[in-house]
Amino acid sequence: MDRLIYTAMTGAKHVFMQQAGTANNLANASTVGFKAQEHRFRAVPIQSEAMPTRAFVVDASVADVFDEGPLMFTGRNLDVAVQGRGWLAVRLPDGSEAYTRAGSLDVNVNGELETKSGYTVQGDGGAITIPPDNHIEIGPDGTVSIIQNYGTPNNVNPVGRLKLVNPPEGDLVRGADGLFRLRNGQAAPVDENVKVASGALEGSNVNVTDAMVNLISLSRQFEMQIKLLQTADQNAQRANQLLSLSS
Repeated sequence: MDRLIYTAMTGAKHVFMQQAGTANNLANASTVGFKAQEHRFRAVPIQSEAMPTRAFVVDASVADVFDEGPLMFTGRNLDVAVQGRGWLAVRLPDGSEAYTRAGSLDVNVNGELETKSGYTVQGDGGAITIPPDNHIEIGPDGTVSIIQNYGTPNNVNPVGRLKLVNPPEGDLVRGADGLFRLRNGQAAPVDENVKVASGALEGSNVNVTDAMVNLISLSRQFEMQIKLLQTADQNAQRANQLLSLSS
């Protein structure tokens, strides 16, 4: 009986983890630049002298899905969407570098370009400072230019360039803040081939329909594992009754 309990318990535990991951994906279906996660597990047969009739479930990996999300046109000059593969670099409070595809930008009180989450946007030479009373334009190569609202019209002055990178996806790890970092903790080099679209944002790559169907399927699997636990408990109780009667 105990063998059945442990087998069903491992299945229920990991199905529950899959449910949590799928629910998190659904919760971020409208989050700009969000990348879905997949919980991958594998069955491990129990090795013994008997026939391999049982298998436990073990963690294999939690994989990030790097497929591109849909582009949403906003018309806002401080919104940028990375086209194709690539990332926008930001500087964290501890001075390290992280990467995101959420390109909704703002100018803080110090005149520095930052993300909606308050992380400073990394330029090729550090933070990008925007002088006051200027209109901001961002080119396809990430060049940030300003046009004076007063004085000489159409006088375009570059003030910096977004740091756009494209490290191998296998080297990226997701942090608790939703940002990605290189596994070795280093900063990724600039990739000149990465381009951005101004006036647009990348939506979440979560497919709501697939996620809902998967959540229903996982719910059924979890119910099945719990039913097995209940069956094992009932069988144990009946066995105890039979043993008590025979004694």
